[in-house]
Parts: sequence; C-alpha cells; structure tokens
Amino acid sequence: MRAVVYSQTGEPDVLHVVDRPVPEPGPGEVRVRVSVSGVNPTDWKARRGDVAGEPVDPAHVPNQDGAGTVDAVGEGVDPSRVGERVWLWEAAWQRIHGTAQEWVALPERQAVPLPAGVSFDVGASLGIPALTAHICLTSSESGPRRLKPGALAAQTVLVAGGAGAVGHAAIQLARWAGAQVIATVSGDEKAKLARAAGAQHVVNYRTPSAADEIIGIAPGGVDVVVEVAAGVNAALDAAILAANGTVTPYATDGGSELGISVGDLMGRNVRYQFVLVYTVPPSVKDAAVADVVKASADGALEVGASAGLPLHRFPLEQTAAAHAEVERGAVGKVLIDVA
Repeated sequence: MRAVVYSQTGEPDVLHVVDRPVPEPGPGEVRVRVSVSGVNPTDWKARRGDVAGEPVDPAHVPNQDGAGTVDAVGEGVDPSRVGERVWLWEAAWQRIHGTAQEWVALPERQAVPLPAGVSFDVGASLGIPALTAHICLTSSESGPRRLKPGALAAQTVLVAGGAGAVGHAAIQLARWAGAQVIATVSGDEKAKLARAAGAQHVVNYRTPSAADEIIGIAPGGVDVVVEVAAGVNAALDAAILAANGTVTPYATDGGSELGISVGDLMGRNVRYQFVLVYTVPPSVKDAAVADVVKASADGALEVGASAGLPLHRFPLEQTAAAHAEVERGAVGKVLIDVA
C-alpha cells in the first residue's frame, strides 16, 4: 500500500511516499481503508518538531483525522463492523500510524460509524476540530456538559476566529444546541464564511468599536468565548464577558503569553479553561464523540464553501503540499484524497 511517512523532523519536504505492507488489525482494533485524510495544525507541528532534522525512528505516518470503510477487524471486535463507513480521530496521537496511508489499523473506539448520508468529506473534517469545539462549549461551570438541541438555549457564545476549522465547528455546534452565536473575524471574506456556518452576528475584532458592538448584541455579556488567540484577545474578552463567564483557549495563535487583570475578572468570577483535546479525560472525549455523531446525523456539521468551510483537496502524493497549505494558514479545511 501507499503510505506517506517522515523519518526526521522538518519542513514539509521531509514527507515522502513509500510502499508498505497492508497492516493487520490487532486485538481490539479495526482496519480501515482510508478514503479521505484531514490535515490539522497539530499534524504539521508534530512533523516539524522542536528542532529540524531530528531522527524519527520508526518513521511516522502523519494526520490524526480521516474517513473510510472498515474492511477487517481484530480479535474481540464484532465482525459485523466490516463494511461500516467510519470517521477517525486521534489516529496518530502517541502512535506511529496516522491517516495519510491507504489502510490504517487503530483501536475500534477511534473508528466511529458515520450516520447515513454523511459524506467522507464531513467525516474527515470532524475529528480534532469538532471534538475541540465540543469540549470548549461544555467547559463552563454554568453550562451543560453535553450538547443537544436546546442545551445552550440560554447562552451567548462568542467564537473567535469564526472562519477557522475549530471556529467553524464551534459555530455549528453552538447553533445546533440553541445558543446565540457571535463570531469575530478579521475581514469581510471571513465574515461571509462565519455567517454561512450559522453565526447570527459577526464582528470585525480589529475595529476600535468591537467590544461595544458585542455588548450591543449581548447587553448582559458573553457566557462562553471559544478562543483561538487568548493573549491577543485578552482585553476584548475581559470587556465582553458576563459574570461567571468562561474563556476556553484551545490554541496559542498570536503568542503564548496571557496578560489579564486579576481583580476585575475575579470580581465577576470569570474562568479560563484551557483545552487540549488530546489530554482531556477519556470520558470527556467519549461524550464529545457521541454528541458530534448526533449533530452530524442532524446535518449540523456540513462542510464546503456554502457551509462556511471551503475545502482544499490534494492527492496522497501531494501530502507535503497539503501540510504546507495548512502551515500557511489556509482558510477552510485541507483534505487529502487517499482512495
């Protein structure tokens, strides 16, 4: 089978295609014929590493997310799973086999049945973005731990970076759960994408009146901020948070330093809950997976330009170009056609 690997850290050009035997699933595993692989920022960051040129032995296959069809199962797995259309998550987390290959064997828990009518493109776009968004939306002490229609009906959610993959999923999930959603973006084109995803209100965070605009929409303040750039947006978040509001930073865009006014935020019982999907408890991930399946079955997690998430496609042989596209900050979702 064709597989993309890297045997040292570095630029995208360390990725190359090799021929490998088709893997056999071990106990508790399924083997999936991958149709589409999704690329996330954590994929290129893992490939780049802390220092370029460090050996990676054994060679790693990148990419956490994907979608395809179960074609074999290991010991202890129900044989009826063969033939299932599935979406994959965390395929490469603490493992050497990601989804940038024609077949991947992984624990059956990480191959989730796709609801009828949900495409492989949607499946390959769920994974890390949708699970991250779910965890951010359910991290408030005053909010629900699970999402379903109506669960966020009393909440106002601000999604920073509403045109990104996590921001897009957060808008869709929050709307599905009944929240009032405000998205912040940097320009008109991204504003169109955030509205297409379902945001009722869109604010350009670069304007001096951004905080006033948000408070005009939500006079009582914002309950949850799904935050892509906590350091850069600290002052804006402090200005618009409701009492008992929660900021859920999930990335370090714009820097890793956070300056906050402790006294002001303490007086309002504001909470910062940092989110890294890979290291949250398994029960939290399982809940997120279950709710994401329900949302996708309801058609709430569509992708493509008309849904606010343009797709950028590459063949497997151009995985290096796909990684470079994500690393450059492509607006939308980068997918690799494997099958």
